[in-house]
Amino acid sequence: MFIQNKVSAQSEWQAPTKIWSRMFLGIFFANMMLNLGQQMSNSLLAKYADALGAPASQIGMLMSMFALTALVFRFIAGPAMDSFNRKFLVMGAMSFMSAAYFGFSAASSIHTLMVFRLVQGIGNAFANACCLAIVSDVLPKNKFNTGIGYYSCAQVVSQAIGPTVGLALVKRFGYSSTYLMNAGVMIIAILVTAQVKLPVREPKKFSLKLNHMIAREALVPASITFFVSMGFTCISSFLIVYAAKRGVEDGIGLFFTIYALAMLVTRPAVGRLTEMFGFVKVGIPAIFMTMISLVFIGFSNRLWMFLVSAFINAFGYGAVQPALQTLCMKSVPQERRGSASSTNYIGTDAATLIGPTLAGFVAGKAGYTPVMWIVMTIPLFIGIGTTFCFRSNINRIEADFFSHIKITLPGGGVSKDESM
Repeated sequence: MFIQNKVSAQSEWQAPTKIWSRMFLGIFFANMMLNLGQQMSNSLLAKYADALGAPASQIGMLMSMFALTALVFRFIAGPAMDSFNRKFLVMGAMSFMSAAYFGFSAASSIHTLMVFRLVQGIGNAFANACCLAIVSDVLPKNKFNTGIGYYSCAQVVSQAIGPTVGLALVKRFGYSSTYLMNAGVMIIAILVTAQVKLPVREPKKFSLKLNHMIAREALVPASITFFVSMGFTCISSFLIVYAAKRGVEDGIGLFFTIYALAMLVTRPAVGRLTEMFGFVKVGIPAIFMTMISLVFIGFSNRLWMFLVSAFINAFGYGAVQPALQTLCMKSVPQERRGSASSTNYIGTDAATLIGPTLAGFVAGKAGYTPVMWIVMTIPLFIGIGTTFCFRSNINRIEADFFSHIKITLPGGGVSKDESM
């Protein structure tokens, strides 16, 4: 009876033919709520720690600490996503993040913030990676890059309003109440996720083998993600503090708004360009734009200069990040997308662990000066070099992705992809 029910469920599942399906919309809005909570939190945490009297070196350590637990739990998340119900994993991850925000609201020292930053990292290890793996299963192949570009706009919307709303709430209610509201947003995200319906997947035995934890096919794009993300972590961790030290405090939240609004255009556009010309030809110019934006931020001392930097960065990291995520997901068969998604985020977590700490160290030595931003362009140079050196590998990933066909099952279902 169980086998008959499973075959029937598989037969009901039809391969998607359009991007904006009901399942896509469900995970889109769930991810948007998840990222809204993250953006509100991350944009305030450095300023919160600064208000508690923490030096730049400790702030950098605080901002990167969640990546420590996230990085450790990524090695569990990959096999778990390929073995268990991804929706329940996302809901559990959001519960950890809600607990972290409750902890932030009660914090009275930098050390308390650090403890709950580690808790936040556990949730982060599963949440975004699970959402990416889920959305990859509900996109048509011929619109895969464009679909991921649209999906990443959920994060864009959160970036547009999260930091600005968070700063406004802090001014009106203080840090403690703002983080309580942040926890409430995460609870709403859990409720939204509970309504998402997923396609039936073949059960797979959970195993902590290395090839289940890391998709070696995705290591090249994940490595590029690591180097490119290193530069952006300086923005997410130090922009608001740096702007205040440069005499620009009022209105700096608009940086994230301009950045996000510009990405509503750049991300889908870059997705289409990548489908036409391939990652190498699109990714290298985008990484170079990220470098320009960091240098421009370093020398900014007026609000309009920071806003111009935001616009430039939307054509840089803002555009290349979903393209790299797409490349990771393309590198493996559908049944291994959990490990590929986790591998992608291992690159991001490693960058988040090292980047703010490095920037904080430089700021501690040279002060909040352009030097810290110029230093953070070095990993971007390496990212461009890695893309160029492994261009053949990248082109092969993209070519192989379209060299698969779908086999129709008796009853109208669709099996996993098979090579032609």
